[in-house]
Amino acid sequence: MFFAIMNFTLSGALGVIGLLTLRRVSEPKEVVFASLPLLFALHQFTQGFVWLGMGGLIEPRALEMAESIFIFYAQGLLPFLVPLAIWLLEPSGWYRRVIGVLLVLGGILAAYTLWGLSVQPTYVTVKHDALAYVNAWTQKGWINIAYILTTCGPLVLSSSVSVQLFGWFNLMGLVGITLWKPYAVTSVWCLYAAVVSIMLYFYFVERRIAFLQEIRRKETEWSGALMEELAHLERHFPRVRRVLLHYRNL
Repeated sequence: MFFAIMNFTLSGALGVIGLLTLRRVSEPKEVVFASLPLLFALHQFTQGFVWLGMGGLIEPRALEMAESIFIFYAQGLLPFLVPLAIWLLEPSGWYRRVIGVLLVLGGILAAYTLWGLSVQPTYVTVKHDALAYVNAWTQKGWINIAYILTTCGPLVLSSSVSVQLFGWFNLMGLVGITLWKPYAVTSVWCLYAAVVSIMLYFYFVERRIAFLQEIRRKETEWSGALMEELAHLERHFPRVRRVLLHYRNL
């Protein structure tokens, strides 16, 4: 029961941060990346129901639905969502081309994994106070390597230092959790990644400030250019100005 309450509490806190992060979005291309904290909040909310099911507090069918939603997002969707989010944000250049390759790889991996998860049953057990999700389809070495490449690679390769930092935190967390609890990497790493996603709020605050500063700079430039043009026209076409003022006053 304790772990269910912990997941629900974390979900609520992350949900608030996720909504605040989305409010800092300045351009449509930022929406996918800014949605990650809110998606992680919903993900942890789902895991709370898995804990309830493992304690016999909800029906087996509800437990099956909760664990399916959790594993589909964690192992199936994230390998595509992460590279897509970074590819949309990245300016043109070799960084974006490399991330585009990872996006294609992530799409293939997501389709392959989602298909496997839909045909192979997923089993969840409690082991040393952690949830262990096991699916025969995803227990392959090449899938694990591709998963790391697609979920952490785009973040580390980003041209933004803040995104790189977020990526390194996730990569180090993934390695550490693999060494600490290899049987529960999916559940524990997603919990860790959810907490670390709080960093994205500050990243989007930084982007929002830069966006508004750019608008202010352009407005100043435009105002100066328009004033110069107006002064030029008034100097060189005074008669036209007098005629216009005359007809305006009629």
